[in-house]
Amino acid sequence: MDYKKAGVDIEAGYKSVELMKKHVKETMRPEVLGGLGGFAGAFDLSAIKDMEEPVLLSGTDGCGTKVKLAFVMDKHDTIGIDAVAMCVNDITCSGGEPLFFLDYIACGKNYPEKIATIVSGVAEGCKQSGCALVGGETAEHPGLMPENDYDLAGFAVGVVDKKDIINGENIKPGDVLVGIASSGVHSNGFSLVRKVFEMNKETLDTYYDELGKTLGEALIEPTRIYVKALKNVKDAGVKIKGCSHITGGGFDENIPRMLPEGIKAIVKKDSYKVPAIFELIAKNGNIAEEMMYNTFNMGLGMVIALDPADVDKAMVAIKEAGDECYVVGNIEAGDKGVQLC
Repeated sequence: MDYKKAGVDIEAGYKSVELMKKHVKETMRPEVLGGLGGFAGAFDLSAIKDMEEPVLLSGTDGCGTKVKLAFVMDKHDTIGIDAVAMCVNDITCSGGEPLFFLDYIACGKNYPEKIATIVSGVAEGCKQSGCALVGGETAEHPGLMPENDYDLAGFAVGVVDKKDIINGENIKPGDVLVGIASSGVHSNGFSLVRKVFEMNKETLDTYYDELGKTLGEALIEPTRIYVKALKNVKDAGVKIKGCSHITGGGFDENIPRMLPEGIKAIVKKDSYKVPAIFELIAKNGNIAEEMMYNTFNMGLGMVIALDPADVDKAMVAIKEAGDECYVVGNIEAGDKGVQLC
């Protein structure tokens, strides 16, 4: 008896590392010390000494049951973008710059080419957000997970000068809400999606005219990364008063997280066009509108609160980053929460 016969292939692990090295290398920043394969990732923080009061920000998350979609479609090159996006979007939501990222892949069996493909998506997400992939772990779990299954999670660290933290404390009545478009469902609500649509090849390969693509292509579209868009707004001299990353819990849970007491957000549903994928989910699942807004991002991946005088400048900066945005509502006095109208 040996470890391989017990279900853990160490040689496959070595091969995975070799195959992923080229992807990891593309994410390097000057601050990264050493290469892939050490016991810890090393990142030089001397550059932050110019900040008045540097504050480290951290975020950890996974892709939820969206990985099931990747299994069925046998498409593993974008799920890593989702894992990075879920972490770095939270960091940038607080005003920070993502510095580095680590991934964790748990799998039933290590198929080196598949693992390397997953990591290529992680690396792409890191490149989009400007952070370095400094390490990670691939763990085989024979007997605990089916051989073809895996789960993916990540952890990111960023930094912000304390004076630049976005915490919502200065939001006041009259401020304007700007929503930044999502790329689709992102990585939340898939447990409900999987109840609406059967996760099989025939269903996912079905083409829908309203989507302009197959159902599978629409659902697996990776989560949009907003690091560049919010950095552009900051570089334009605009102070973002509050920022909500619209993830699990939709509008009802996430928008109030940026609000101080005595303030409510008014979101106008007709201020932008809800993407067709959400209309398709609601129709096929007979899901009430309230539940849709309480589960999904409904086409808005980020919502930011701005002084009215800064709206035009901010929207230009967001569009220059390649993102679409809309004025979606405003701030009023009232019980803390969000009102859809």
